[in-house]
Order: sequence, then C-alpha cells, then structure tokens
Amino acid sequence: MVRLPVIAIIGRPNVGKSTLFNRLVGKKLALVDDRPGVTRDRREAEGHLFDLDFKIIDTAGYEDEDPKSLPGRMRQQTERAISDADVALFMFDARVGLTPLDEEIARWLRGTETPIILVGNKAEGRAAEPGLYESYKLGLGDPVPLSAEHGEGMADLFQLLQPLIETDAFGEDGEETEDEGGPLKLAIVGRPNAGKSTLINRMLDDDRLITGPEAGITRDSIAVPWEWQGRPVELIDTAGMRKRAKVQDKLEKLSVADGLRAVDFAEVVVLLLDATLGLEVQDLKIADRVLEEGRALVIAINKWDIAADKKALFEGIGTALDEGLAQVRGVPLVAISAVSGKGIDDLMEAAFTVRDAWSKRVTTGELNRWFRDAVERNPPPAPKGKRIKLRYMTQARNRPPSFVLFGSRVDKLPMSYQRYLLNGIRNDLGFGGIPVRLTMRSPKNPYGNGGNDQ
Repeated sequence: MVRLPVIAIIGRPNVGKSTLFNRLVGKKLALVDDRPGVTRDRREAEGHLFDLDFKIIDTAGYEDEDPKSLPGRMRQQTERAISDADVALFMFDARVGLTPLDEEIARWLRGTETPIILVGNKAEGRAAEPGLYESYKLGLGDPVPLSAEHGEGMADLFQLLQPLIETDAFGEDGEETEDEGGPLKLAIVGRPNAGKSTLINRMLDDDRLITGPEAGITRDSIAVPWEWQGRPVELIDTAGMRKRAKVQDKLEKLSVADGLRAVDFAEVVVLLLDATLGLEVQDLKIADRVLEEGRALVIAINKWDIAADKKALFEGIGTALDEGLAQVRGVPLVAISAVSGKGIDDLMEAAFTVRDAWSKRVTTGELNRWFRDAVERNPPPAPKGKRIKLRYMTQARNRPPSFVLFGSRVDKLPMSYQRYLLNGIRNDLGFGGIPVRLTMRSPKNPYGNGGNDQ
C-alpha cells in the first residue's frame, strides 16, 4: 500500500496553522478564526506545493496544561502527530515575536528526531523583521518568512521541504514501493566479445541472441523477459563498449549510445569481464559510468572455466577494483562461465541483494542516531577557527540512496569529511558497495546570502 510523506504543522494557538493547512490543501477544510483553540483534533488531508505531494496534519495549538485537561489531551495529540511525521513545520507569529510558550515548544522540538522547519507567519511588511531576527535564538535554523493568508513565501518553503520529502512513493513501513514486486531490470555491459549475449542465452536456455567469435555482433539493446527461481527479471543485452578513440563507425557510436541508455533504464548493471584478459582501464571507465548514473553494480568474471591461476586472478581483480573505484568499495565480484552456466545463481543472488540495498530507506530516527554518533566520534573541522555546525540528516530518496545534510557553513565542509560520512553510511547502515549521494544544505537566510547546495 502506498502512503504519502507526512508533514505536521505545530505552534502555539492562533499563529495561523489552520490558514497554512487550508492553503496547502487548496480548500478551506480547517476552521479559521481569530480566537485561539479552534482546532482540537488533528486534521489530515492531502496537500500539494508545486510538484510535491504529501499528507498534511493540522494540529491543535500547543498549550502548557495538565495532561488530563482538554488542552493537555490536545497537546498529547500534537506530540503524537510530530512523532509520526516525516517533517514538522514549527510556526510562530513573526509580528508578535517570540513568547515563552514558543521557546518551550522549541526546547521540546530540539529533543525530537523529526526534522523541523521554522516558519515565521504573518511576515508581510517590515513589522515582522524583529520577530524573524529574534527567532534565531530558538536554535532551529533560519526561519522561513511567509504569509499563509496571502501565499507569500511558498517558494522558500518548497525549497526546504523538497529534499526532505521528495520521493516517488512510500510503503507502510517507509520503504519505497515503486516497482515493488516488478521485474529486476538487469543490464549486461562490457567490452566487445566478453560473452554478454552468450550469458543471456545460457540464462534463457535458448539461442535467443546471436553470438559468435566476431566482436560487435550486438548493436541494439535487447530486453528479454526471464524468470529466476520464480522471480521476474528483464535481461538487457547491450553492445560492446570499446575505448572512445577506437569508436569511429557511426553505427557503432549509435550502438554504444544505446547501451548507455540501457544503463539509465536498468536497476542493476552487470559488468562482464573476460577472465583471459583480466581487468583493463576500459572496464574501470565503464564501471565508473554506471556508478555515476547511480545504478547498482555487480562485476562478473566470465570464461572462468578456462582461466589460469584462478585464485590470483580473483584476488588481483578485487584489489584493482577497490583501488580503481575508491569512491565505492565493496562492489560484489563473482566468477561465472556463460558457456557452462556455472556461477549464474551466485550472480543473480548478488543482483537481487544489491537491488535491495539500492532501494533501502533508513528511518529518520535510525539515521540521525547514527549521525550523532558519527559526529561525536569525529567532529567536523573549524576552518579559520569558525565552527561548522551539523544539525541533522535525512534520506531524500532511494534508488539510488540520496541523503541531505543540514547545518550552518556546510559549504566549508571538506571533501574528506564528506567521504567520512558517506563511508559510514555505506558501512554502518547496510548500503555496502552501492553509490550513495550526499547533498549539503543550509536553510535559506532571507537577510543573508542564501543557502548552500552541493
């Protein structure tokens, strides 16, 4: 079952939460009045902001009351909504400025694991500027100035929401459900005459594709349905990829381009090596292209049945891959024979395993527990004595896994520290040899020079 990402709006009474709820929903579902306490139960509806789709929750005004009282029970509903949300919008009245209750809510929110976006409502005109400046002391980052009533500031809100919730679909357990149960899209790539078509024919147990000793027989990328141990697979054969300098024929250029498009279409790419030739620079270039496109990769050494000194060959290729693909260590390596079929089950097992990792989604709570530990073990540097403050991290999407790191001065974060975080994500959170992406972002300061996106 598909569920939308969830956004909860929280704040003290009468700051405009229901007005923003109605604007995001696109119609007046929530009652709006100048009197505080109009909203009591959580109200939920589908919301939209430009091309983002989500479920929006309007919560009761957060009040400091006895838990057994009506306001206290309303507060408990609000707390539950925040814990269930993927993102929370903490709204305050920018014209009034901060109140003691705003500060109390902020203290509570800083202890939650839900990503928080600070929203200063009623920010039209200069009267709101003192309240926006004052809000920095809440420790929740830069405020988004907006007017829920007039629709001002929605573009800035969109920029902060997009990396936190943009995804195709979520399942009930938080896993993306796009293509769930669909066939594994498996592309076979490699240099000419590595045995790609022979391998697919062996998998199909049929001479479905033309094979032979001549290099370059395959021109078009051919997709063939198959089933492995009851699991559907779509096999994609591609043209051999030679060094660019050697590709002169126009038809071969088109064939290689078609093969690269097949990589874009695939979920998992098998790079087929020739055991009699070993690992060459062109193989590493192909592998690097696959990883740059964000696809899961498996390396298969073909013609294993005729290879000499198998142990030394396997270990040598593994070492060369770790050195040549230093940005992604641990790419699965299997030995096969396309002629005899030996090792095909190992290859398919590896392909399904890396697709699972490629599709993996880590909960915000688990991710930020790991993130806090990682930062405590190795705090970020302080360039020129100015501290870089890393606030929290979220997984923006999967397929490939993509993460967003929020903090101040993140544009100064060295590449070595970014690699430290990426390696930790792969090693500690179960992504292994999967391409993982990391974007850094500072919430936009309306009075500064803007945020950073790397």
